[in-house]
Amino acid sequence: MARIPYALVDAFSPAPGAGNRVAIVLDARGMGPEEMRRIAQRFPEWETVFLTERRENAFGVRFFAPGGEVEFSGHAAIALGLALARLGLVPEGTGRLFLHTPGEVLPVELEHEGGLPKKAWVRGPVPRFRDPPAYRALAEVLEALSTDERYLHRGLPYGVAYTGLWSLFVPLVAPGVVDALEPEMALLTELSRRLDVATVHAYAPMGPRSFYARDFAPLLGIPEDPVTGSANAALGALLARAGVVPRREGRAHLTIYQGHRLGNPGLVEVVVEYSPTGTPYSVQIGGEAAIVQTGEL
Repeated sequence: MARIPYALVDAFSPAPGAGNRVAIVLDARGMGPEEMRRIAQRFPEWETVFLTERRENAFGVRFFAPGGEVEFSGHAAIALGLALARLGLVPEGTGRLFLHTPGEVLPVELEHEGGLPKKAWVRGPVPRFRDPPAYRALAEVLEALSTDERYLHRGLPYGVAYTGLWSLFVPLVAPGVVDALEPEMALLTELSRRLDVATVHAYAPMGPRSFYARDFAPLLGIPEDPVTGSANAALGALLARAGVVPRREGRAHLTIYQGHRLGNPGLVEVVVEYSPTGTPYSVQIGGEAAIVQTGEL
């Protein structure tokens, strides 16, 4: 049986042991979805990305979580972009890659420092929004998170947004309140299913352009995602749409901290670009990553 090369990479962290670890299957040519699902289950990591095709600086990719295939995984895309450059799978000095998912093409920009790839920027799916659930549903979500409306931040947006996955965003008054959450997962799973969202993303302000977050995704088989790319991209779009973050020259730049409660601190940069009408139309997420291990299955 052919050996399957893989890499383990910590995304949104400059050093191993923090951020969000992803498994990358470096050669998945000829694999079908069921085989990918089985292989993903062999890794202890929450998400696995499969490299299905290589053509110069363009790569076919598919993302899998424990619950099955997902359209987009921001931390996996960041990890993959930097791993491809650091493992010599693209020409030295390459500044742009293209990830071809089943749904769309995701451009990845690589920043170099001292001639080495240091940070990756991924343009995620176009942001979309839905009407927020009724206040009664919000009260149920707060109860499932083990908090209540006294700790709801009234000046930040509560709502549902998408950049690859639909997420419900719950603003709370302080990072300490976010850290104190102890979700009742069975109830949160049922509410996520009823509200048709993949994740529940609790967040709080740290400054005009910085926020602290935790992300719960029991429907995807992930009780808590350490550091999230897609949901934080959608959070940036939601905050930009509400006009509560400063913007300059048609764009807003945010920093989101996550993973500290789990002992996996990470940092996600988010850049939202606006159309001339003031509508957010494009979101990029950026971050560093560290290769932890390479091997073969």
